[in-house]
This record gives sequence, structure tokens and C-alpha cells, in this order.
Amino acid sequence: MTTTLGYTIFYVQDVRAALKFFSDAFDLSIRMHTPENDYGELDNGQTILAFVSLELANANLADAGGFTPPGPLPAPASITLVTDDVQAMVRSGIEAGAKAYVDPVEKPWGQTVSYILGPDNILIEVATPIPSN
Repeated sequence: MTTTLGYTIFYVQDVRAALKFFSDAFDLSIRMHTPENDYGELDNGQTILAFVSLELANANLADAGGFTPPGPLPAPASITLVTDDVQAMVRSGIEAGAKAYVDPVEKPWGQTVSYILGPDNILIEVATPIPSN
């Protein structure tokens, strides 16, 4: 049996807004979205990043209302985008509507990481590749 990671899905208030944010901020291609605006995908060439509306989540799952945290808290998962220029990608995200969350920090192993909050408080880690030893 072979297993691959096909999709990472986040549940959001507005699928179209989430797709637009990630496309504008990080130049990710919109792969598809439904006419009902309840599901959409971004293609980054590897694993598909997808968004599902809370309405569709409630139709498919029991008590999906807790998927979006209240207030300023980030969602209990994150998307990590890898780049060689963390500050430029963070700036692009903020210009597209994200909120700064954690300023860039260089980790002891040589990786630089920063965090921003996107639509529906999706936690986005922006990081350099982890250096190989």
C-alpha cells in the first residue's frame, strides 16, 4: 500500500476570500473553486491546499462550528511556506491583508521563521529551508 498526502484543508468563512488572499500574497495558483463558493483549491506543485466553507463543513460533519477559533487566536494548525526571503514573503502577506503575529527569528539550527495570521486566523509560518547538516 502506498500513501501520499493529497490535501490540507482549512475551514473558512469565505472560500473565495481565502483563495484570493493566498493567490495575491504568495503567488499560488487557484486550481479550482465551486460555483457555490463552498470549496476551492490552490496548487503549489506539491500538496494541494484547500478551503471548505463552514456551511459545507456543517453539512458534512457533526458540529463543525468550532473550526474557526473566536477572537484573535490562530487556528489550531498552520501552513508553512518555505522561501529564501522570509521578510519579503511576510511583507507580501501583510500587504494582502494578513496580520503580523511573530517577527522573524533565526533558530539555533539556522532556519529563519516568522508567523502571520491570514483569513479566519489561519496561522501561516513563513520559513527558510532547514539547512542540511
